[in-house]
Amino acid sequence: MSSEESVIDDRAQRFRDAALPYLDEVYTVARYLMRNTNDAEDAVQECYLRALRHFDSFRGPAMKPWLLAILKNVCNSEFMQRRRREVPTDYAQDESAAEAMPMWQEPQASPEKAMEQQDSARIWRLVAELPEPFREAIVLREMNDLSYKEIAQLAGVQIGTVMSRLARARSMLRTAWNLQQKLPA
Repeated sequence: MSSEESVIDDRAQRFRDAALPYLDEVYTVARYLMRNTNDAEDAVQECYLRALRHFDSFRGPAMKPWLLAILKNVCNSEFMQRRRREVPTDYAQDESAAEAMPMWQEPQASPEKAMEQQDSARIWRLVAELPEPFREAIVLREMNDLSYKEIAQLAGVQIGTVMSRLARARSMLRTAWNLQQKLPA
C-alpha cells in the first residue's frame, strides 16, 4: 500500500469514526424535514457524501451540528422541490401496512407497549404536520438534543427566535394532541 492510499484510508476511517455515530439522528431529522422515507434516505446519502468530500474543512468538536447543517442545505437546495409538489407523507402508509399484517405474524406485545407505540405514531404524525420552522426546531431540540445556540446557528436565526419557535411548536403539539384525545376512537 502506498503512502497516498494510507492517507486516504486514514481519512476515511476518521470520517467513519466521527460521522457514523450520528447516522440515525441525521436520518430522523431528514425524515421529519422531508416527510417521506425515500427522500429522507436520499438526503442523508447526499449529506454524508458532501460531509466526506469536505471533511478536511471540518473544524471543531461538534460533528452532529455540522452534519445537520449540511443536511439542511441538502434538503433546502435539492430535495425541497420534490416536497413542494406535495408528495404525500408515508406515515399513514406505514400505519396501514402495519394494520394489514396478518394476525399470526403480529408480534405479541403487552397492552402498555401497544399503547406506547400508538402514542409514538401519533406524535410522529403531529410533528410531521407542524409548519417547517416549528417542525425543524422541535426535532432538533427534543429529538436531537441540540442546544438553543446550535439550533440558532443551523437555522440562521437568533436564539430568541429559536425559543419562540419551540414554545409555539410545543403549544401547537399540545393543542393537536388534546384535540386527538377528544375524538372518538
